[in-house]
Amino acid sequence: MRVGATSEAVSLFGDVVARRFATGGGEPEELLRGPFERLVADFAKDAGVSKVDLAGEHHLAVDRVRPDYAVYASGALVGFIELKAPGKGVDTARYKGHDRQQWQRLACLPNVLYSDGQAFALYRDGERVGDVVRLVGDVMTAGAALADADGRLAALVAEFLRWHPIAPRSPRELARVTARLCRVLRAEVAESLAAEETGLRDLAKDWRRLLYPDATDDEFADGYAQTVTFALLLARVEEIELDKRDLRDVADDLGSSHTLMAKSLSQ
Repeated sequence: MRVGATSEAVSLFGDVVARRFATGGGEPEELLRGPFERLVADFAKDAGVSKVDLAGEHHLAVDRVRPDYAVYASGALVGFIELKAPGKGVDTARYKGHDRQQWQRLACLPNVLYSDGQAFALYRDGERVGDVVRLVGDVMTAGAALADADGRLAALVAEFLRWHPIAPRSPRELARVTARLCRVLRAEVAESLAAEETGLRDLAKDWRRLLYPDATDDEFADGYAQTVTFALLLARVEEIELDKRDLRDVADDLGSSHTLMAKSLSQ
């Protein structure tokens, strides 16, 4: 990324954030969101990463553990961003309570950018990639003087946005990757059941009636997550296209020969 563009993007970010914090009127994390989204978009544009979309998550549960953003580049999901309040830091080893619980889930994902507006860190499969990058100046007060030392932040964001999946090269690698994603799905199902979401709650009743009459919610979440994961692997074996398709459409293609697997995807 060009040094001038880097400086301008960070300066604008600092200016808007400082003015928002000076006037108050919201939670610290929320005051960062708009300027942060603009910062990532500016970096992406100058780095040649086109059509970047930060899809904000909307959470009904107070104790949510989902990331703040799912990030798409040219329509493809490339990773997730978790935005913390200034001062929280991005050293996940220091997190406690809810932040620790959330990290345990996000550590299963292959490409996650953490930031509190001041510091930024990239994590892949639970391991930090490179050093923590910190902006020069206090993000809440520096204003237009906020700076990215040596363009390191721009490089970190570009690396995050340019991620692409690497196909497993052995059965052991496939099992490891699949297990990680299955754990994420299992946690999502358990959270949805706890929130009394009608669709999954009705599906759990059906499974108990037809297959596992004594299954607890945790056992259902585990079994359902494994079934969905296996159904997706089966779809790949059957050479069914998955990219940029609704899972219900994938289920329709799979249903002609694997009815139960297809039904798990259609929920």
